[in-house]
Amino acid sequence: MHTFRSGSARVTLRVLLLLATLLTLAAPPAARASTAAAPFKVLGLYSGTWDAAHIDFEKEANDWFPKQAAANGFTYTASNNWDLLSNGGVDAYQVVLFLDDLPQTSAQRAGFEQYMRGGGAWMGFHVSAFTTDAASWPWYHNQFLGSGNFKSNTWGPTTAVLKVEDRTHPSTRNLPATFTSSVSEWYSWSNDLRQNPDIRILASVDPSSFPLGTDPNQSWYSGYYPILWTNTKYKMLYANFGHNAMNYDTNTRLSSTFASETQNRFLLDGLKWLGGADTTTPPEDSLSETSWYALKNSGNGTCVDARSAATANGTAIQQYACNGTQAQQFRLRSTEGGYRQVGIRANPQQVVDVTGASAADNAPLQLWSYAAGQNQQWLPVKEGAGRYHFTARHSAKCLTAASAATNSTQLTQRICDGSPAQSFTLTAQS
Repeated sequence: MHTFRSGSARVTLRVLLLLATLLTLAAPPAARASTAAAPFKVLGLYSGTWDAAHIDFEKEANDWFPKQAAANGFTYTASNNWDLLSNGGVDAYQVVLFLDDLPQTSAQRAGFEQYMRGGGAWMGFHVSAFTTDAASWPWYHNQFLGSGNFKSNTWGPTTAVLKVEDRTHPSTRNLPATFTSSVSEWYSWSNDLRQNPDIRILASVDPSSFPLGTDPNQSWYSGYYPILWTNTKYKMLYANFGHNAMNYDTNTRLSSTFASETQNRFLLDGLKWLGGADTTTPPEDSLSETSWYALKNSGNGTCVDARSAATANGTAIQQYACNGTQAQQFRLRSTEGGYRQVGIRANPQQVVDVTGASAADNAPLQLWSYAAGQNQQWLPVKEGAGRYHFTARHSAKCLTAASAATNSTQLTQRICDGSPAQSFTLTAQS
């Protein structure tokens, strides 16, 4: 090993080390690694202590995100332990969500800033930006979010028509020029985000929304209101929504933050970008809501079929040699959030249903009268060349055929594994 002995050599080495450190600090934070072999990990932090509408959104989010995870390349963990930010626990996750609060202690705040400066990714909702004292955490409120103090809000909670201002960002490039949001209360801010060179506004309230609100004293009648934005110095997204309409007397939910399929597209595309997953534009979903489709299994070549061409409650959904009959023709009608009810042609009110709403592997499928049950709703996920797999809303498990082409074998749900037994080619029928 060579040892520097001269004073000038030691000075030179110190200068080189200083330059290397400065270059490292000047470089933008690298994204946390998310290997192609494993789903990226998402941590949803919540408190569940402030305002029934915020708490209800947190509960709804902690139900919705896990159900989306298997079909969209991520895992989801919910926690109310905000000290994960200060004790290094957050470093195990590629993305952290703030659902209904923000860090409160100095250690939590320092840990989050370190996480973001170190290449972490973040998505925040609604109240995660709320403050009337931005100076108490200026890095977060004035620099990172850029919004400053809370200024005003609309009341009561309503939908809004949103104008997508930037359709080149990975989170918004699959959105239309305008869309109707889900119901929320909306916040405005003391800072004009348009004047901040680091802020990239993705969507704002479209003027067609005015007046926005139902209380004349708490409505917006004109003005500019950003709803979705990112800070180009960090891998982050902020969404102003996250407040359900509530009956406060009975603590009953009156709306869903996940009722807008287009808004959900932003959430899922945004999460994939934050998590470092493949962000290429997905193939257009061309599934008609009025056409009838035959579903042919890619593994064994049989078709999804109603046993004995029956339509009564409890009729087994099975695999059978493709024959073009109405027992093998289904219509996929939208429910919400991209999910579809799969109705049989002979009686469209009868839909493919997971027996007993079971979440277990190998739970059998049947026909049952549609009652908006989550075990009656399926998310078609396009694989390419007309092929799809279908995940059940209540369990996030996949519709599955048998490996052998045996007639009359009842179909089941199983954990999604990417096998041909869970892949189906859809062909429109006349």
